[in-house]
Amino acid sequence: MSTVQYRIIVGRKDERVDGPDEADVVITVPLADVTANDFDPAVAYMQGKLKSTGSTGELFRLLRSGEAGEALSALASRP
Repeated sequence: MSTVQYRIIVGRKDERVDGPDEADVVITVPLADVTANDFDPAVAYMQGKLKSTGSTGELFRLLRSGEAGEALSALASRP
């Protein structure tokens, strides 16, 4: 099982991070996209708004299972 780090960009030099620094997969998306009512991480990836590093296969598994969307929504709702 791969380790995953989620990053939400709030502003310049301001990020919300969840997950280990040495993660196998790092998923990054701007806060404005996550807080949109119709946020779908798979669509955001296809539009180039959601970026990732690491295994593309693992990214697709996270997107398909809904795990990435849940984790990003939870991270976005943190103060």
